[in-house]
Amino acid sequence: MNRRHILSAGTALAGLLAAFRVLGLRGAGPATAGPFEVVKSDAAWRQELAPEAYAILRGHGTERPGSSPLNREKAAGRFACAACDLPLFSSQTKFESGTGWPSFWAPLDGAIGTTTDTAWGMSRTEVHCRRCGGHLGHVFADGPPPTGQRYCMNGAGLRFHPA
Repeated sequence: MNRRHILSAGTALAGLLAAFRVLGLRGAGPATAGPFEVVKSDAAWRQELAPEAYAILRGHGTERPGSSPLNREKAAGRFACAACDLPLFSSQTKFESGTGWPSFWAPLDGAIGTTTDTAWGMSRTEVHCRRCGGHLGHVFADGPPPTGQRYCMNGAGLRFHPA
């Protein structure tokens, strides 16, 4: 194997990983713990959700950073699950994290559940809707006061309801 083969293989692997990221695909992740109040067949979820929302909420995907119109949403209101419409976050806890995804420093009481996500060779805390189990994003310990948390959510997994 020569240097050209190594560079070609590395380039192909990088392209494949980028394609998985753009398409919202990922390695096998954790099964979100249930049971949930809202349970539907995979076919029903596919029929009800837009393709990107389905890939994120049911397939644990990730949208491209900066692609969600909710990044720019500044009005007062609530952000709800795009699958079951459970209110999840208040606009009062939204902040600009600079990551390219809508970010919040706290969820509404009793709105979310979490699991450990070990996909892609790292350990993160996955956030899901407590009512339907839809994957929303991840929470990190690098947010602003008062919680120090950054709930980094996929905008395609949310709906905004103005106050």
